[in-house]
Amino acid sequence: MSSRPRAAWPLVAVFTAGYLAAYLLPTIVGRLSVHLGLGTARAGLVGSALLLGSATAGFVLAGRVERLGPRRPARVGLVLAAVGYGCAALAGSVPLVVAGAVLGGFGSGTATAVAASGIAAQRDPHRTSSLGLLSVSATAGALYLTIPHLGGGHRLPFASIALVALLVWPATARLGGAAPAGPATPATGRLPHRRSGLVLAGGMLVWSMAQNALWGVSGRIGVGQAGLSEVTVGAVFAAALGAGLLGVMGAGMLGARLGRAVPIGLGTVIIAGSIVLSSSAGSLGSFATGEILWNTVYPVVLSYLIGLAASLDVRGRWAVLAGSASSVGVACGPVLGSVLSEQAGYPVMGLILGVVTLLVAAPVTAVALHTGGRPLVPGSVRRRGGAPAALLAVTTGAVPGAVPKLGAPEQAVTEISLPVRRRRPVRAAFRTAGPGAGQSNAYASTSDR
Repeated sequence: MSSRPRAAWPLVAVFTAGYLAAYLLPTIVGRLSVHLGLGTARAGLVGSALLLGSATAGFVLAGRVERLGPRRPARVGLVLAAVGYGCAALAGSVPLVVAGAVLGGFGSGTATAVAASGIAAQRDPHRTSSLGLLSVSATAGALYLTIPHLGGGHRLPFASIALVALLVWPATARLGGAAPAGPATPATGRLPHRRSGLVLAGGMLVWSMAQNALWGVSGRIGVGQAGLSEVTVGAVFAAALGAGLLGVMGAGMLGARLGRAVPIGLGTVIIAGSIVLSSSAGSLGSFATGEILWNTVYPVVLSYLIGLAASLDVRGRWAVLAGSASSVGVACGPVLGSVLSEQAGYPVMGLILGVVTLLVAAPVTAVALHTGGRPLVPGSVRRRGGAPAALLAVTTGAVPGAVPKLGAPEQAVTEISLPVRRRRPVRAAFRTAGPGAGQSNAYASTSDR
């Protein structure tokens, strides 16, 4: 299999189809509650069942996408999404709607798992994940502007997701096929960075649960507490998702200049304040401010979290597992938000969710600090560990005392040219080991065969 990375746009398309259901969750829950006669809590349970199906697909496919190849599972996922959401749109009874939503959710999770594995193999995972969030935010924003004017009850949101899955189908032709059998296919190995990966997955579960506990009832806050119409709430959501587009574009341009810890930590603090503001809104101004600020920062932090998970394993296993854990949190969110809002009211619910969001910021930011060092480039040593330099010294027979220790500062490399018998230059690099420590040969390359 060629090591050349494939184009990112098919992954972005599949990512959009997989993530769209979660982005449309408020209108799905709201319309199920109103048009099927379900209460807020029961409608939230339907949304949770959909997202649990998505999370289940991610856990099932973790580590298997590489062996199966991305094309086949992506196509299966899109078909399941189209069939499941299509059936939910056509059904008039609650059990059939739930069954269709769960089947469609499994298809969405399958598509998301394929996209996450492919993003992890990209040269710049953060850029690709930012493009995916940009695409799904734009699609969801357009639907939020359109759906309230068309009516259709619960049918229209489900039909929209099914239609997007069908439109994305042709993009799967540009995905790779199954991995070839033989010694070139890597065997299943231990997950790298297990401790960091588990902390990140657990943090993303709680983080996503807090976000979607509010997102799942945001429509009810706008209509019931702030006194807005469904059209106005849809316009606010569209504006918020449009602001999210700007946030994702800014994150894509910023890239890794500030590392991952600063955007994740600072962004989560802003999100916590936005949750409190939005949940206590009593007018259009406070509701729109909270939702727009929240949706501006939320996809920025999410893009860095996805990029962080992808950086832990180039085979994409942590990206899929962390994404699936996030889906579990997303699935539990509507139920948690519905129960808290019914028992304590929207403002108290917002305070609880804001505190939980602040608490989870610390361990997730710590993972970003621990694993977010700069990549090794010629003339430098990785900030934490010096492991590449140590490996290099072992393979070239360098003096042991000159190998940089853990936490050693970056040291300059000076290149000099030495003549040899055939008058063909040998370029040798010497790494300075500090004042008075002398010099040791770190590596040398020659054109002699």
